[in-house]
Amino acid sequence: MNIAYICTEKLPSPAVKGGAIQLMIDGVAPFIAKRHQLTIFSITDPALPPQEVVNGIEYIRFPKETYEHDVANELATRSFDVIHVFNRPAHVPKYKAASPESAIVLSLHNDMFSPLKISQEKAEQAIKESTFITSVSEYIKQTVIGRYRVPEQKIRVVYSGVDLEKYIPVWTEEGQSIRKRLRQKLGITNEKVILFIGRLSKTKGPHLLIQCMKDVLTKHPDAILVIVGGKWFSENGSNDYIRKLHQLSSPLHNRVIFTNYIPAEHIPHLFLIGDVFVCSSQWHEPLARVHYEAMAAGIPVITTNRGGNAEIIHHLHNGFVIDDYQNPSSFAKAIDYIFTQQKKAQNMAQIGRKQVEEQFQFQHVAARLDSIYCEAFTKNKQRMPLNG
Repeated sequence: MNIAYICTEKLPSPAVKGGAIQLMIDGVAPFIAKRHQLTIFSITDPALPPQEVVNGIEYIRFPKETYEHDVANELATRSFDVIHVFNRPAHVPKYKAASPESAIVLSLHNDMFSPLKISQEKAEQAIKESTFITSVSEYIKQTVIGRYRVPEQKIRVVYSGVDLEKYIPVWTEEGQSIRKRLRQKLGITNEKVILFIGRLSKTKGPHLLIQCMKDVLTKHPDAILVIVGGKWFSENGSNDYIRKLHQLSSPLHNRVIFTNYIPAEHIPHLFLIGDVFVCSSQWHEPLARVHYEAMAAGIPVITTNRGGNAEIIHHLHNGFVIDDYQNPSSFAKAIDYIFTQQKKAQNMAQIGRKQVEEQFQFQHVAARLDSIYCEAFTKNKQRMPLNG
């Protein structure tokens, strides 16, 4: 089949500036390209040419300002069996009009059918024009079904994954070597490291981790919080919230380290510095990919029972799930549990790594998507009117 991927207008593909959607595309594209002809549309970036072919995958990039219009024009000049639209239901009708004979697969990575993001009329049109819809979690699937009359079989949950070759388990000799080297770079020796990786925004909740450190330090004076991330993908600017984070951490002195933004290619190894990884999300997280990454690295995971997080992290099985997610003391208690119940924490981490090996590699994600593409193609052909 001839397949098109249409990325969002936020970040370029490949993921030279990070982004969960772009990283997923990077991961599954090589597997899809082995079986099909693949073209990926994304926005332009100074580090990338407007058009190129890499490992058999065609990349076409347009300026952000005219992206949707340019992509639609290009679709009208080509013939695609399946067009996969990433996270932009509002654009589906325009792309379908440009390529009416193509099957449309719409993937949802956030609550893009929220009334705050799309009108009912446009939402219903997008659903009608989509052959299938995929979601990154059951939570996101149910948000759509709860608002619109969508046949459940039309929406498929496709959990994300990682490139396991990039994630070295912390308990291996190589993992320990990388851990020691990266810790030395940050001036960390034998401290217990609480690791946060994500955008520095209130919805991600790093302020709660800083606030819980006073309690953590009373029981674990050798603990240190490492906050990895910037204001936005590939951006280290400041704002009121980031200034607040630094103010909160000031009384803790060297017990909180800010690394700022770190490029996506360095993140797999960076997980190894942690003794526990904490996803402190306060919003209805669709299902943050950092969970897959931490599990792949063999790091114990603490997360919040928000959105889809608890669909892959199960309390005291492969991680620790916090229900009282707005309370700093809840994070302090969870961190204390991981630090004091070391055998249990290690067992949870090993279960998490095994789950990634068996279910959450990009090859698994690609296989699930490929099955949907084939079904969408067949279904679309059956609906097409016969000529003559």
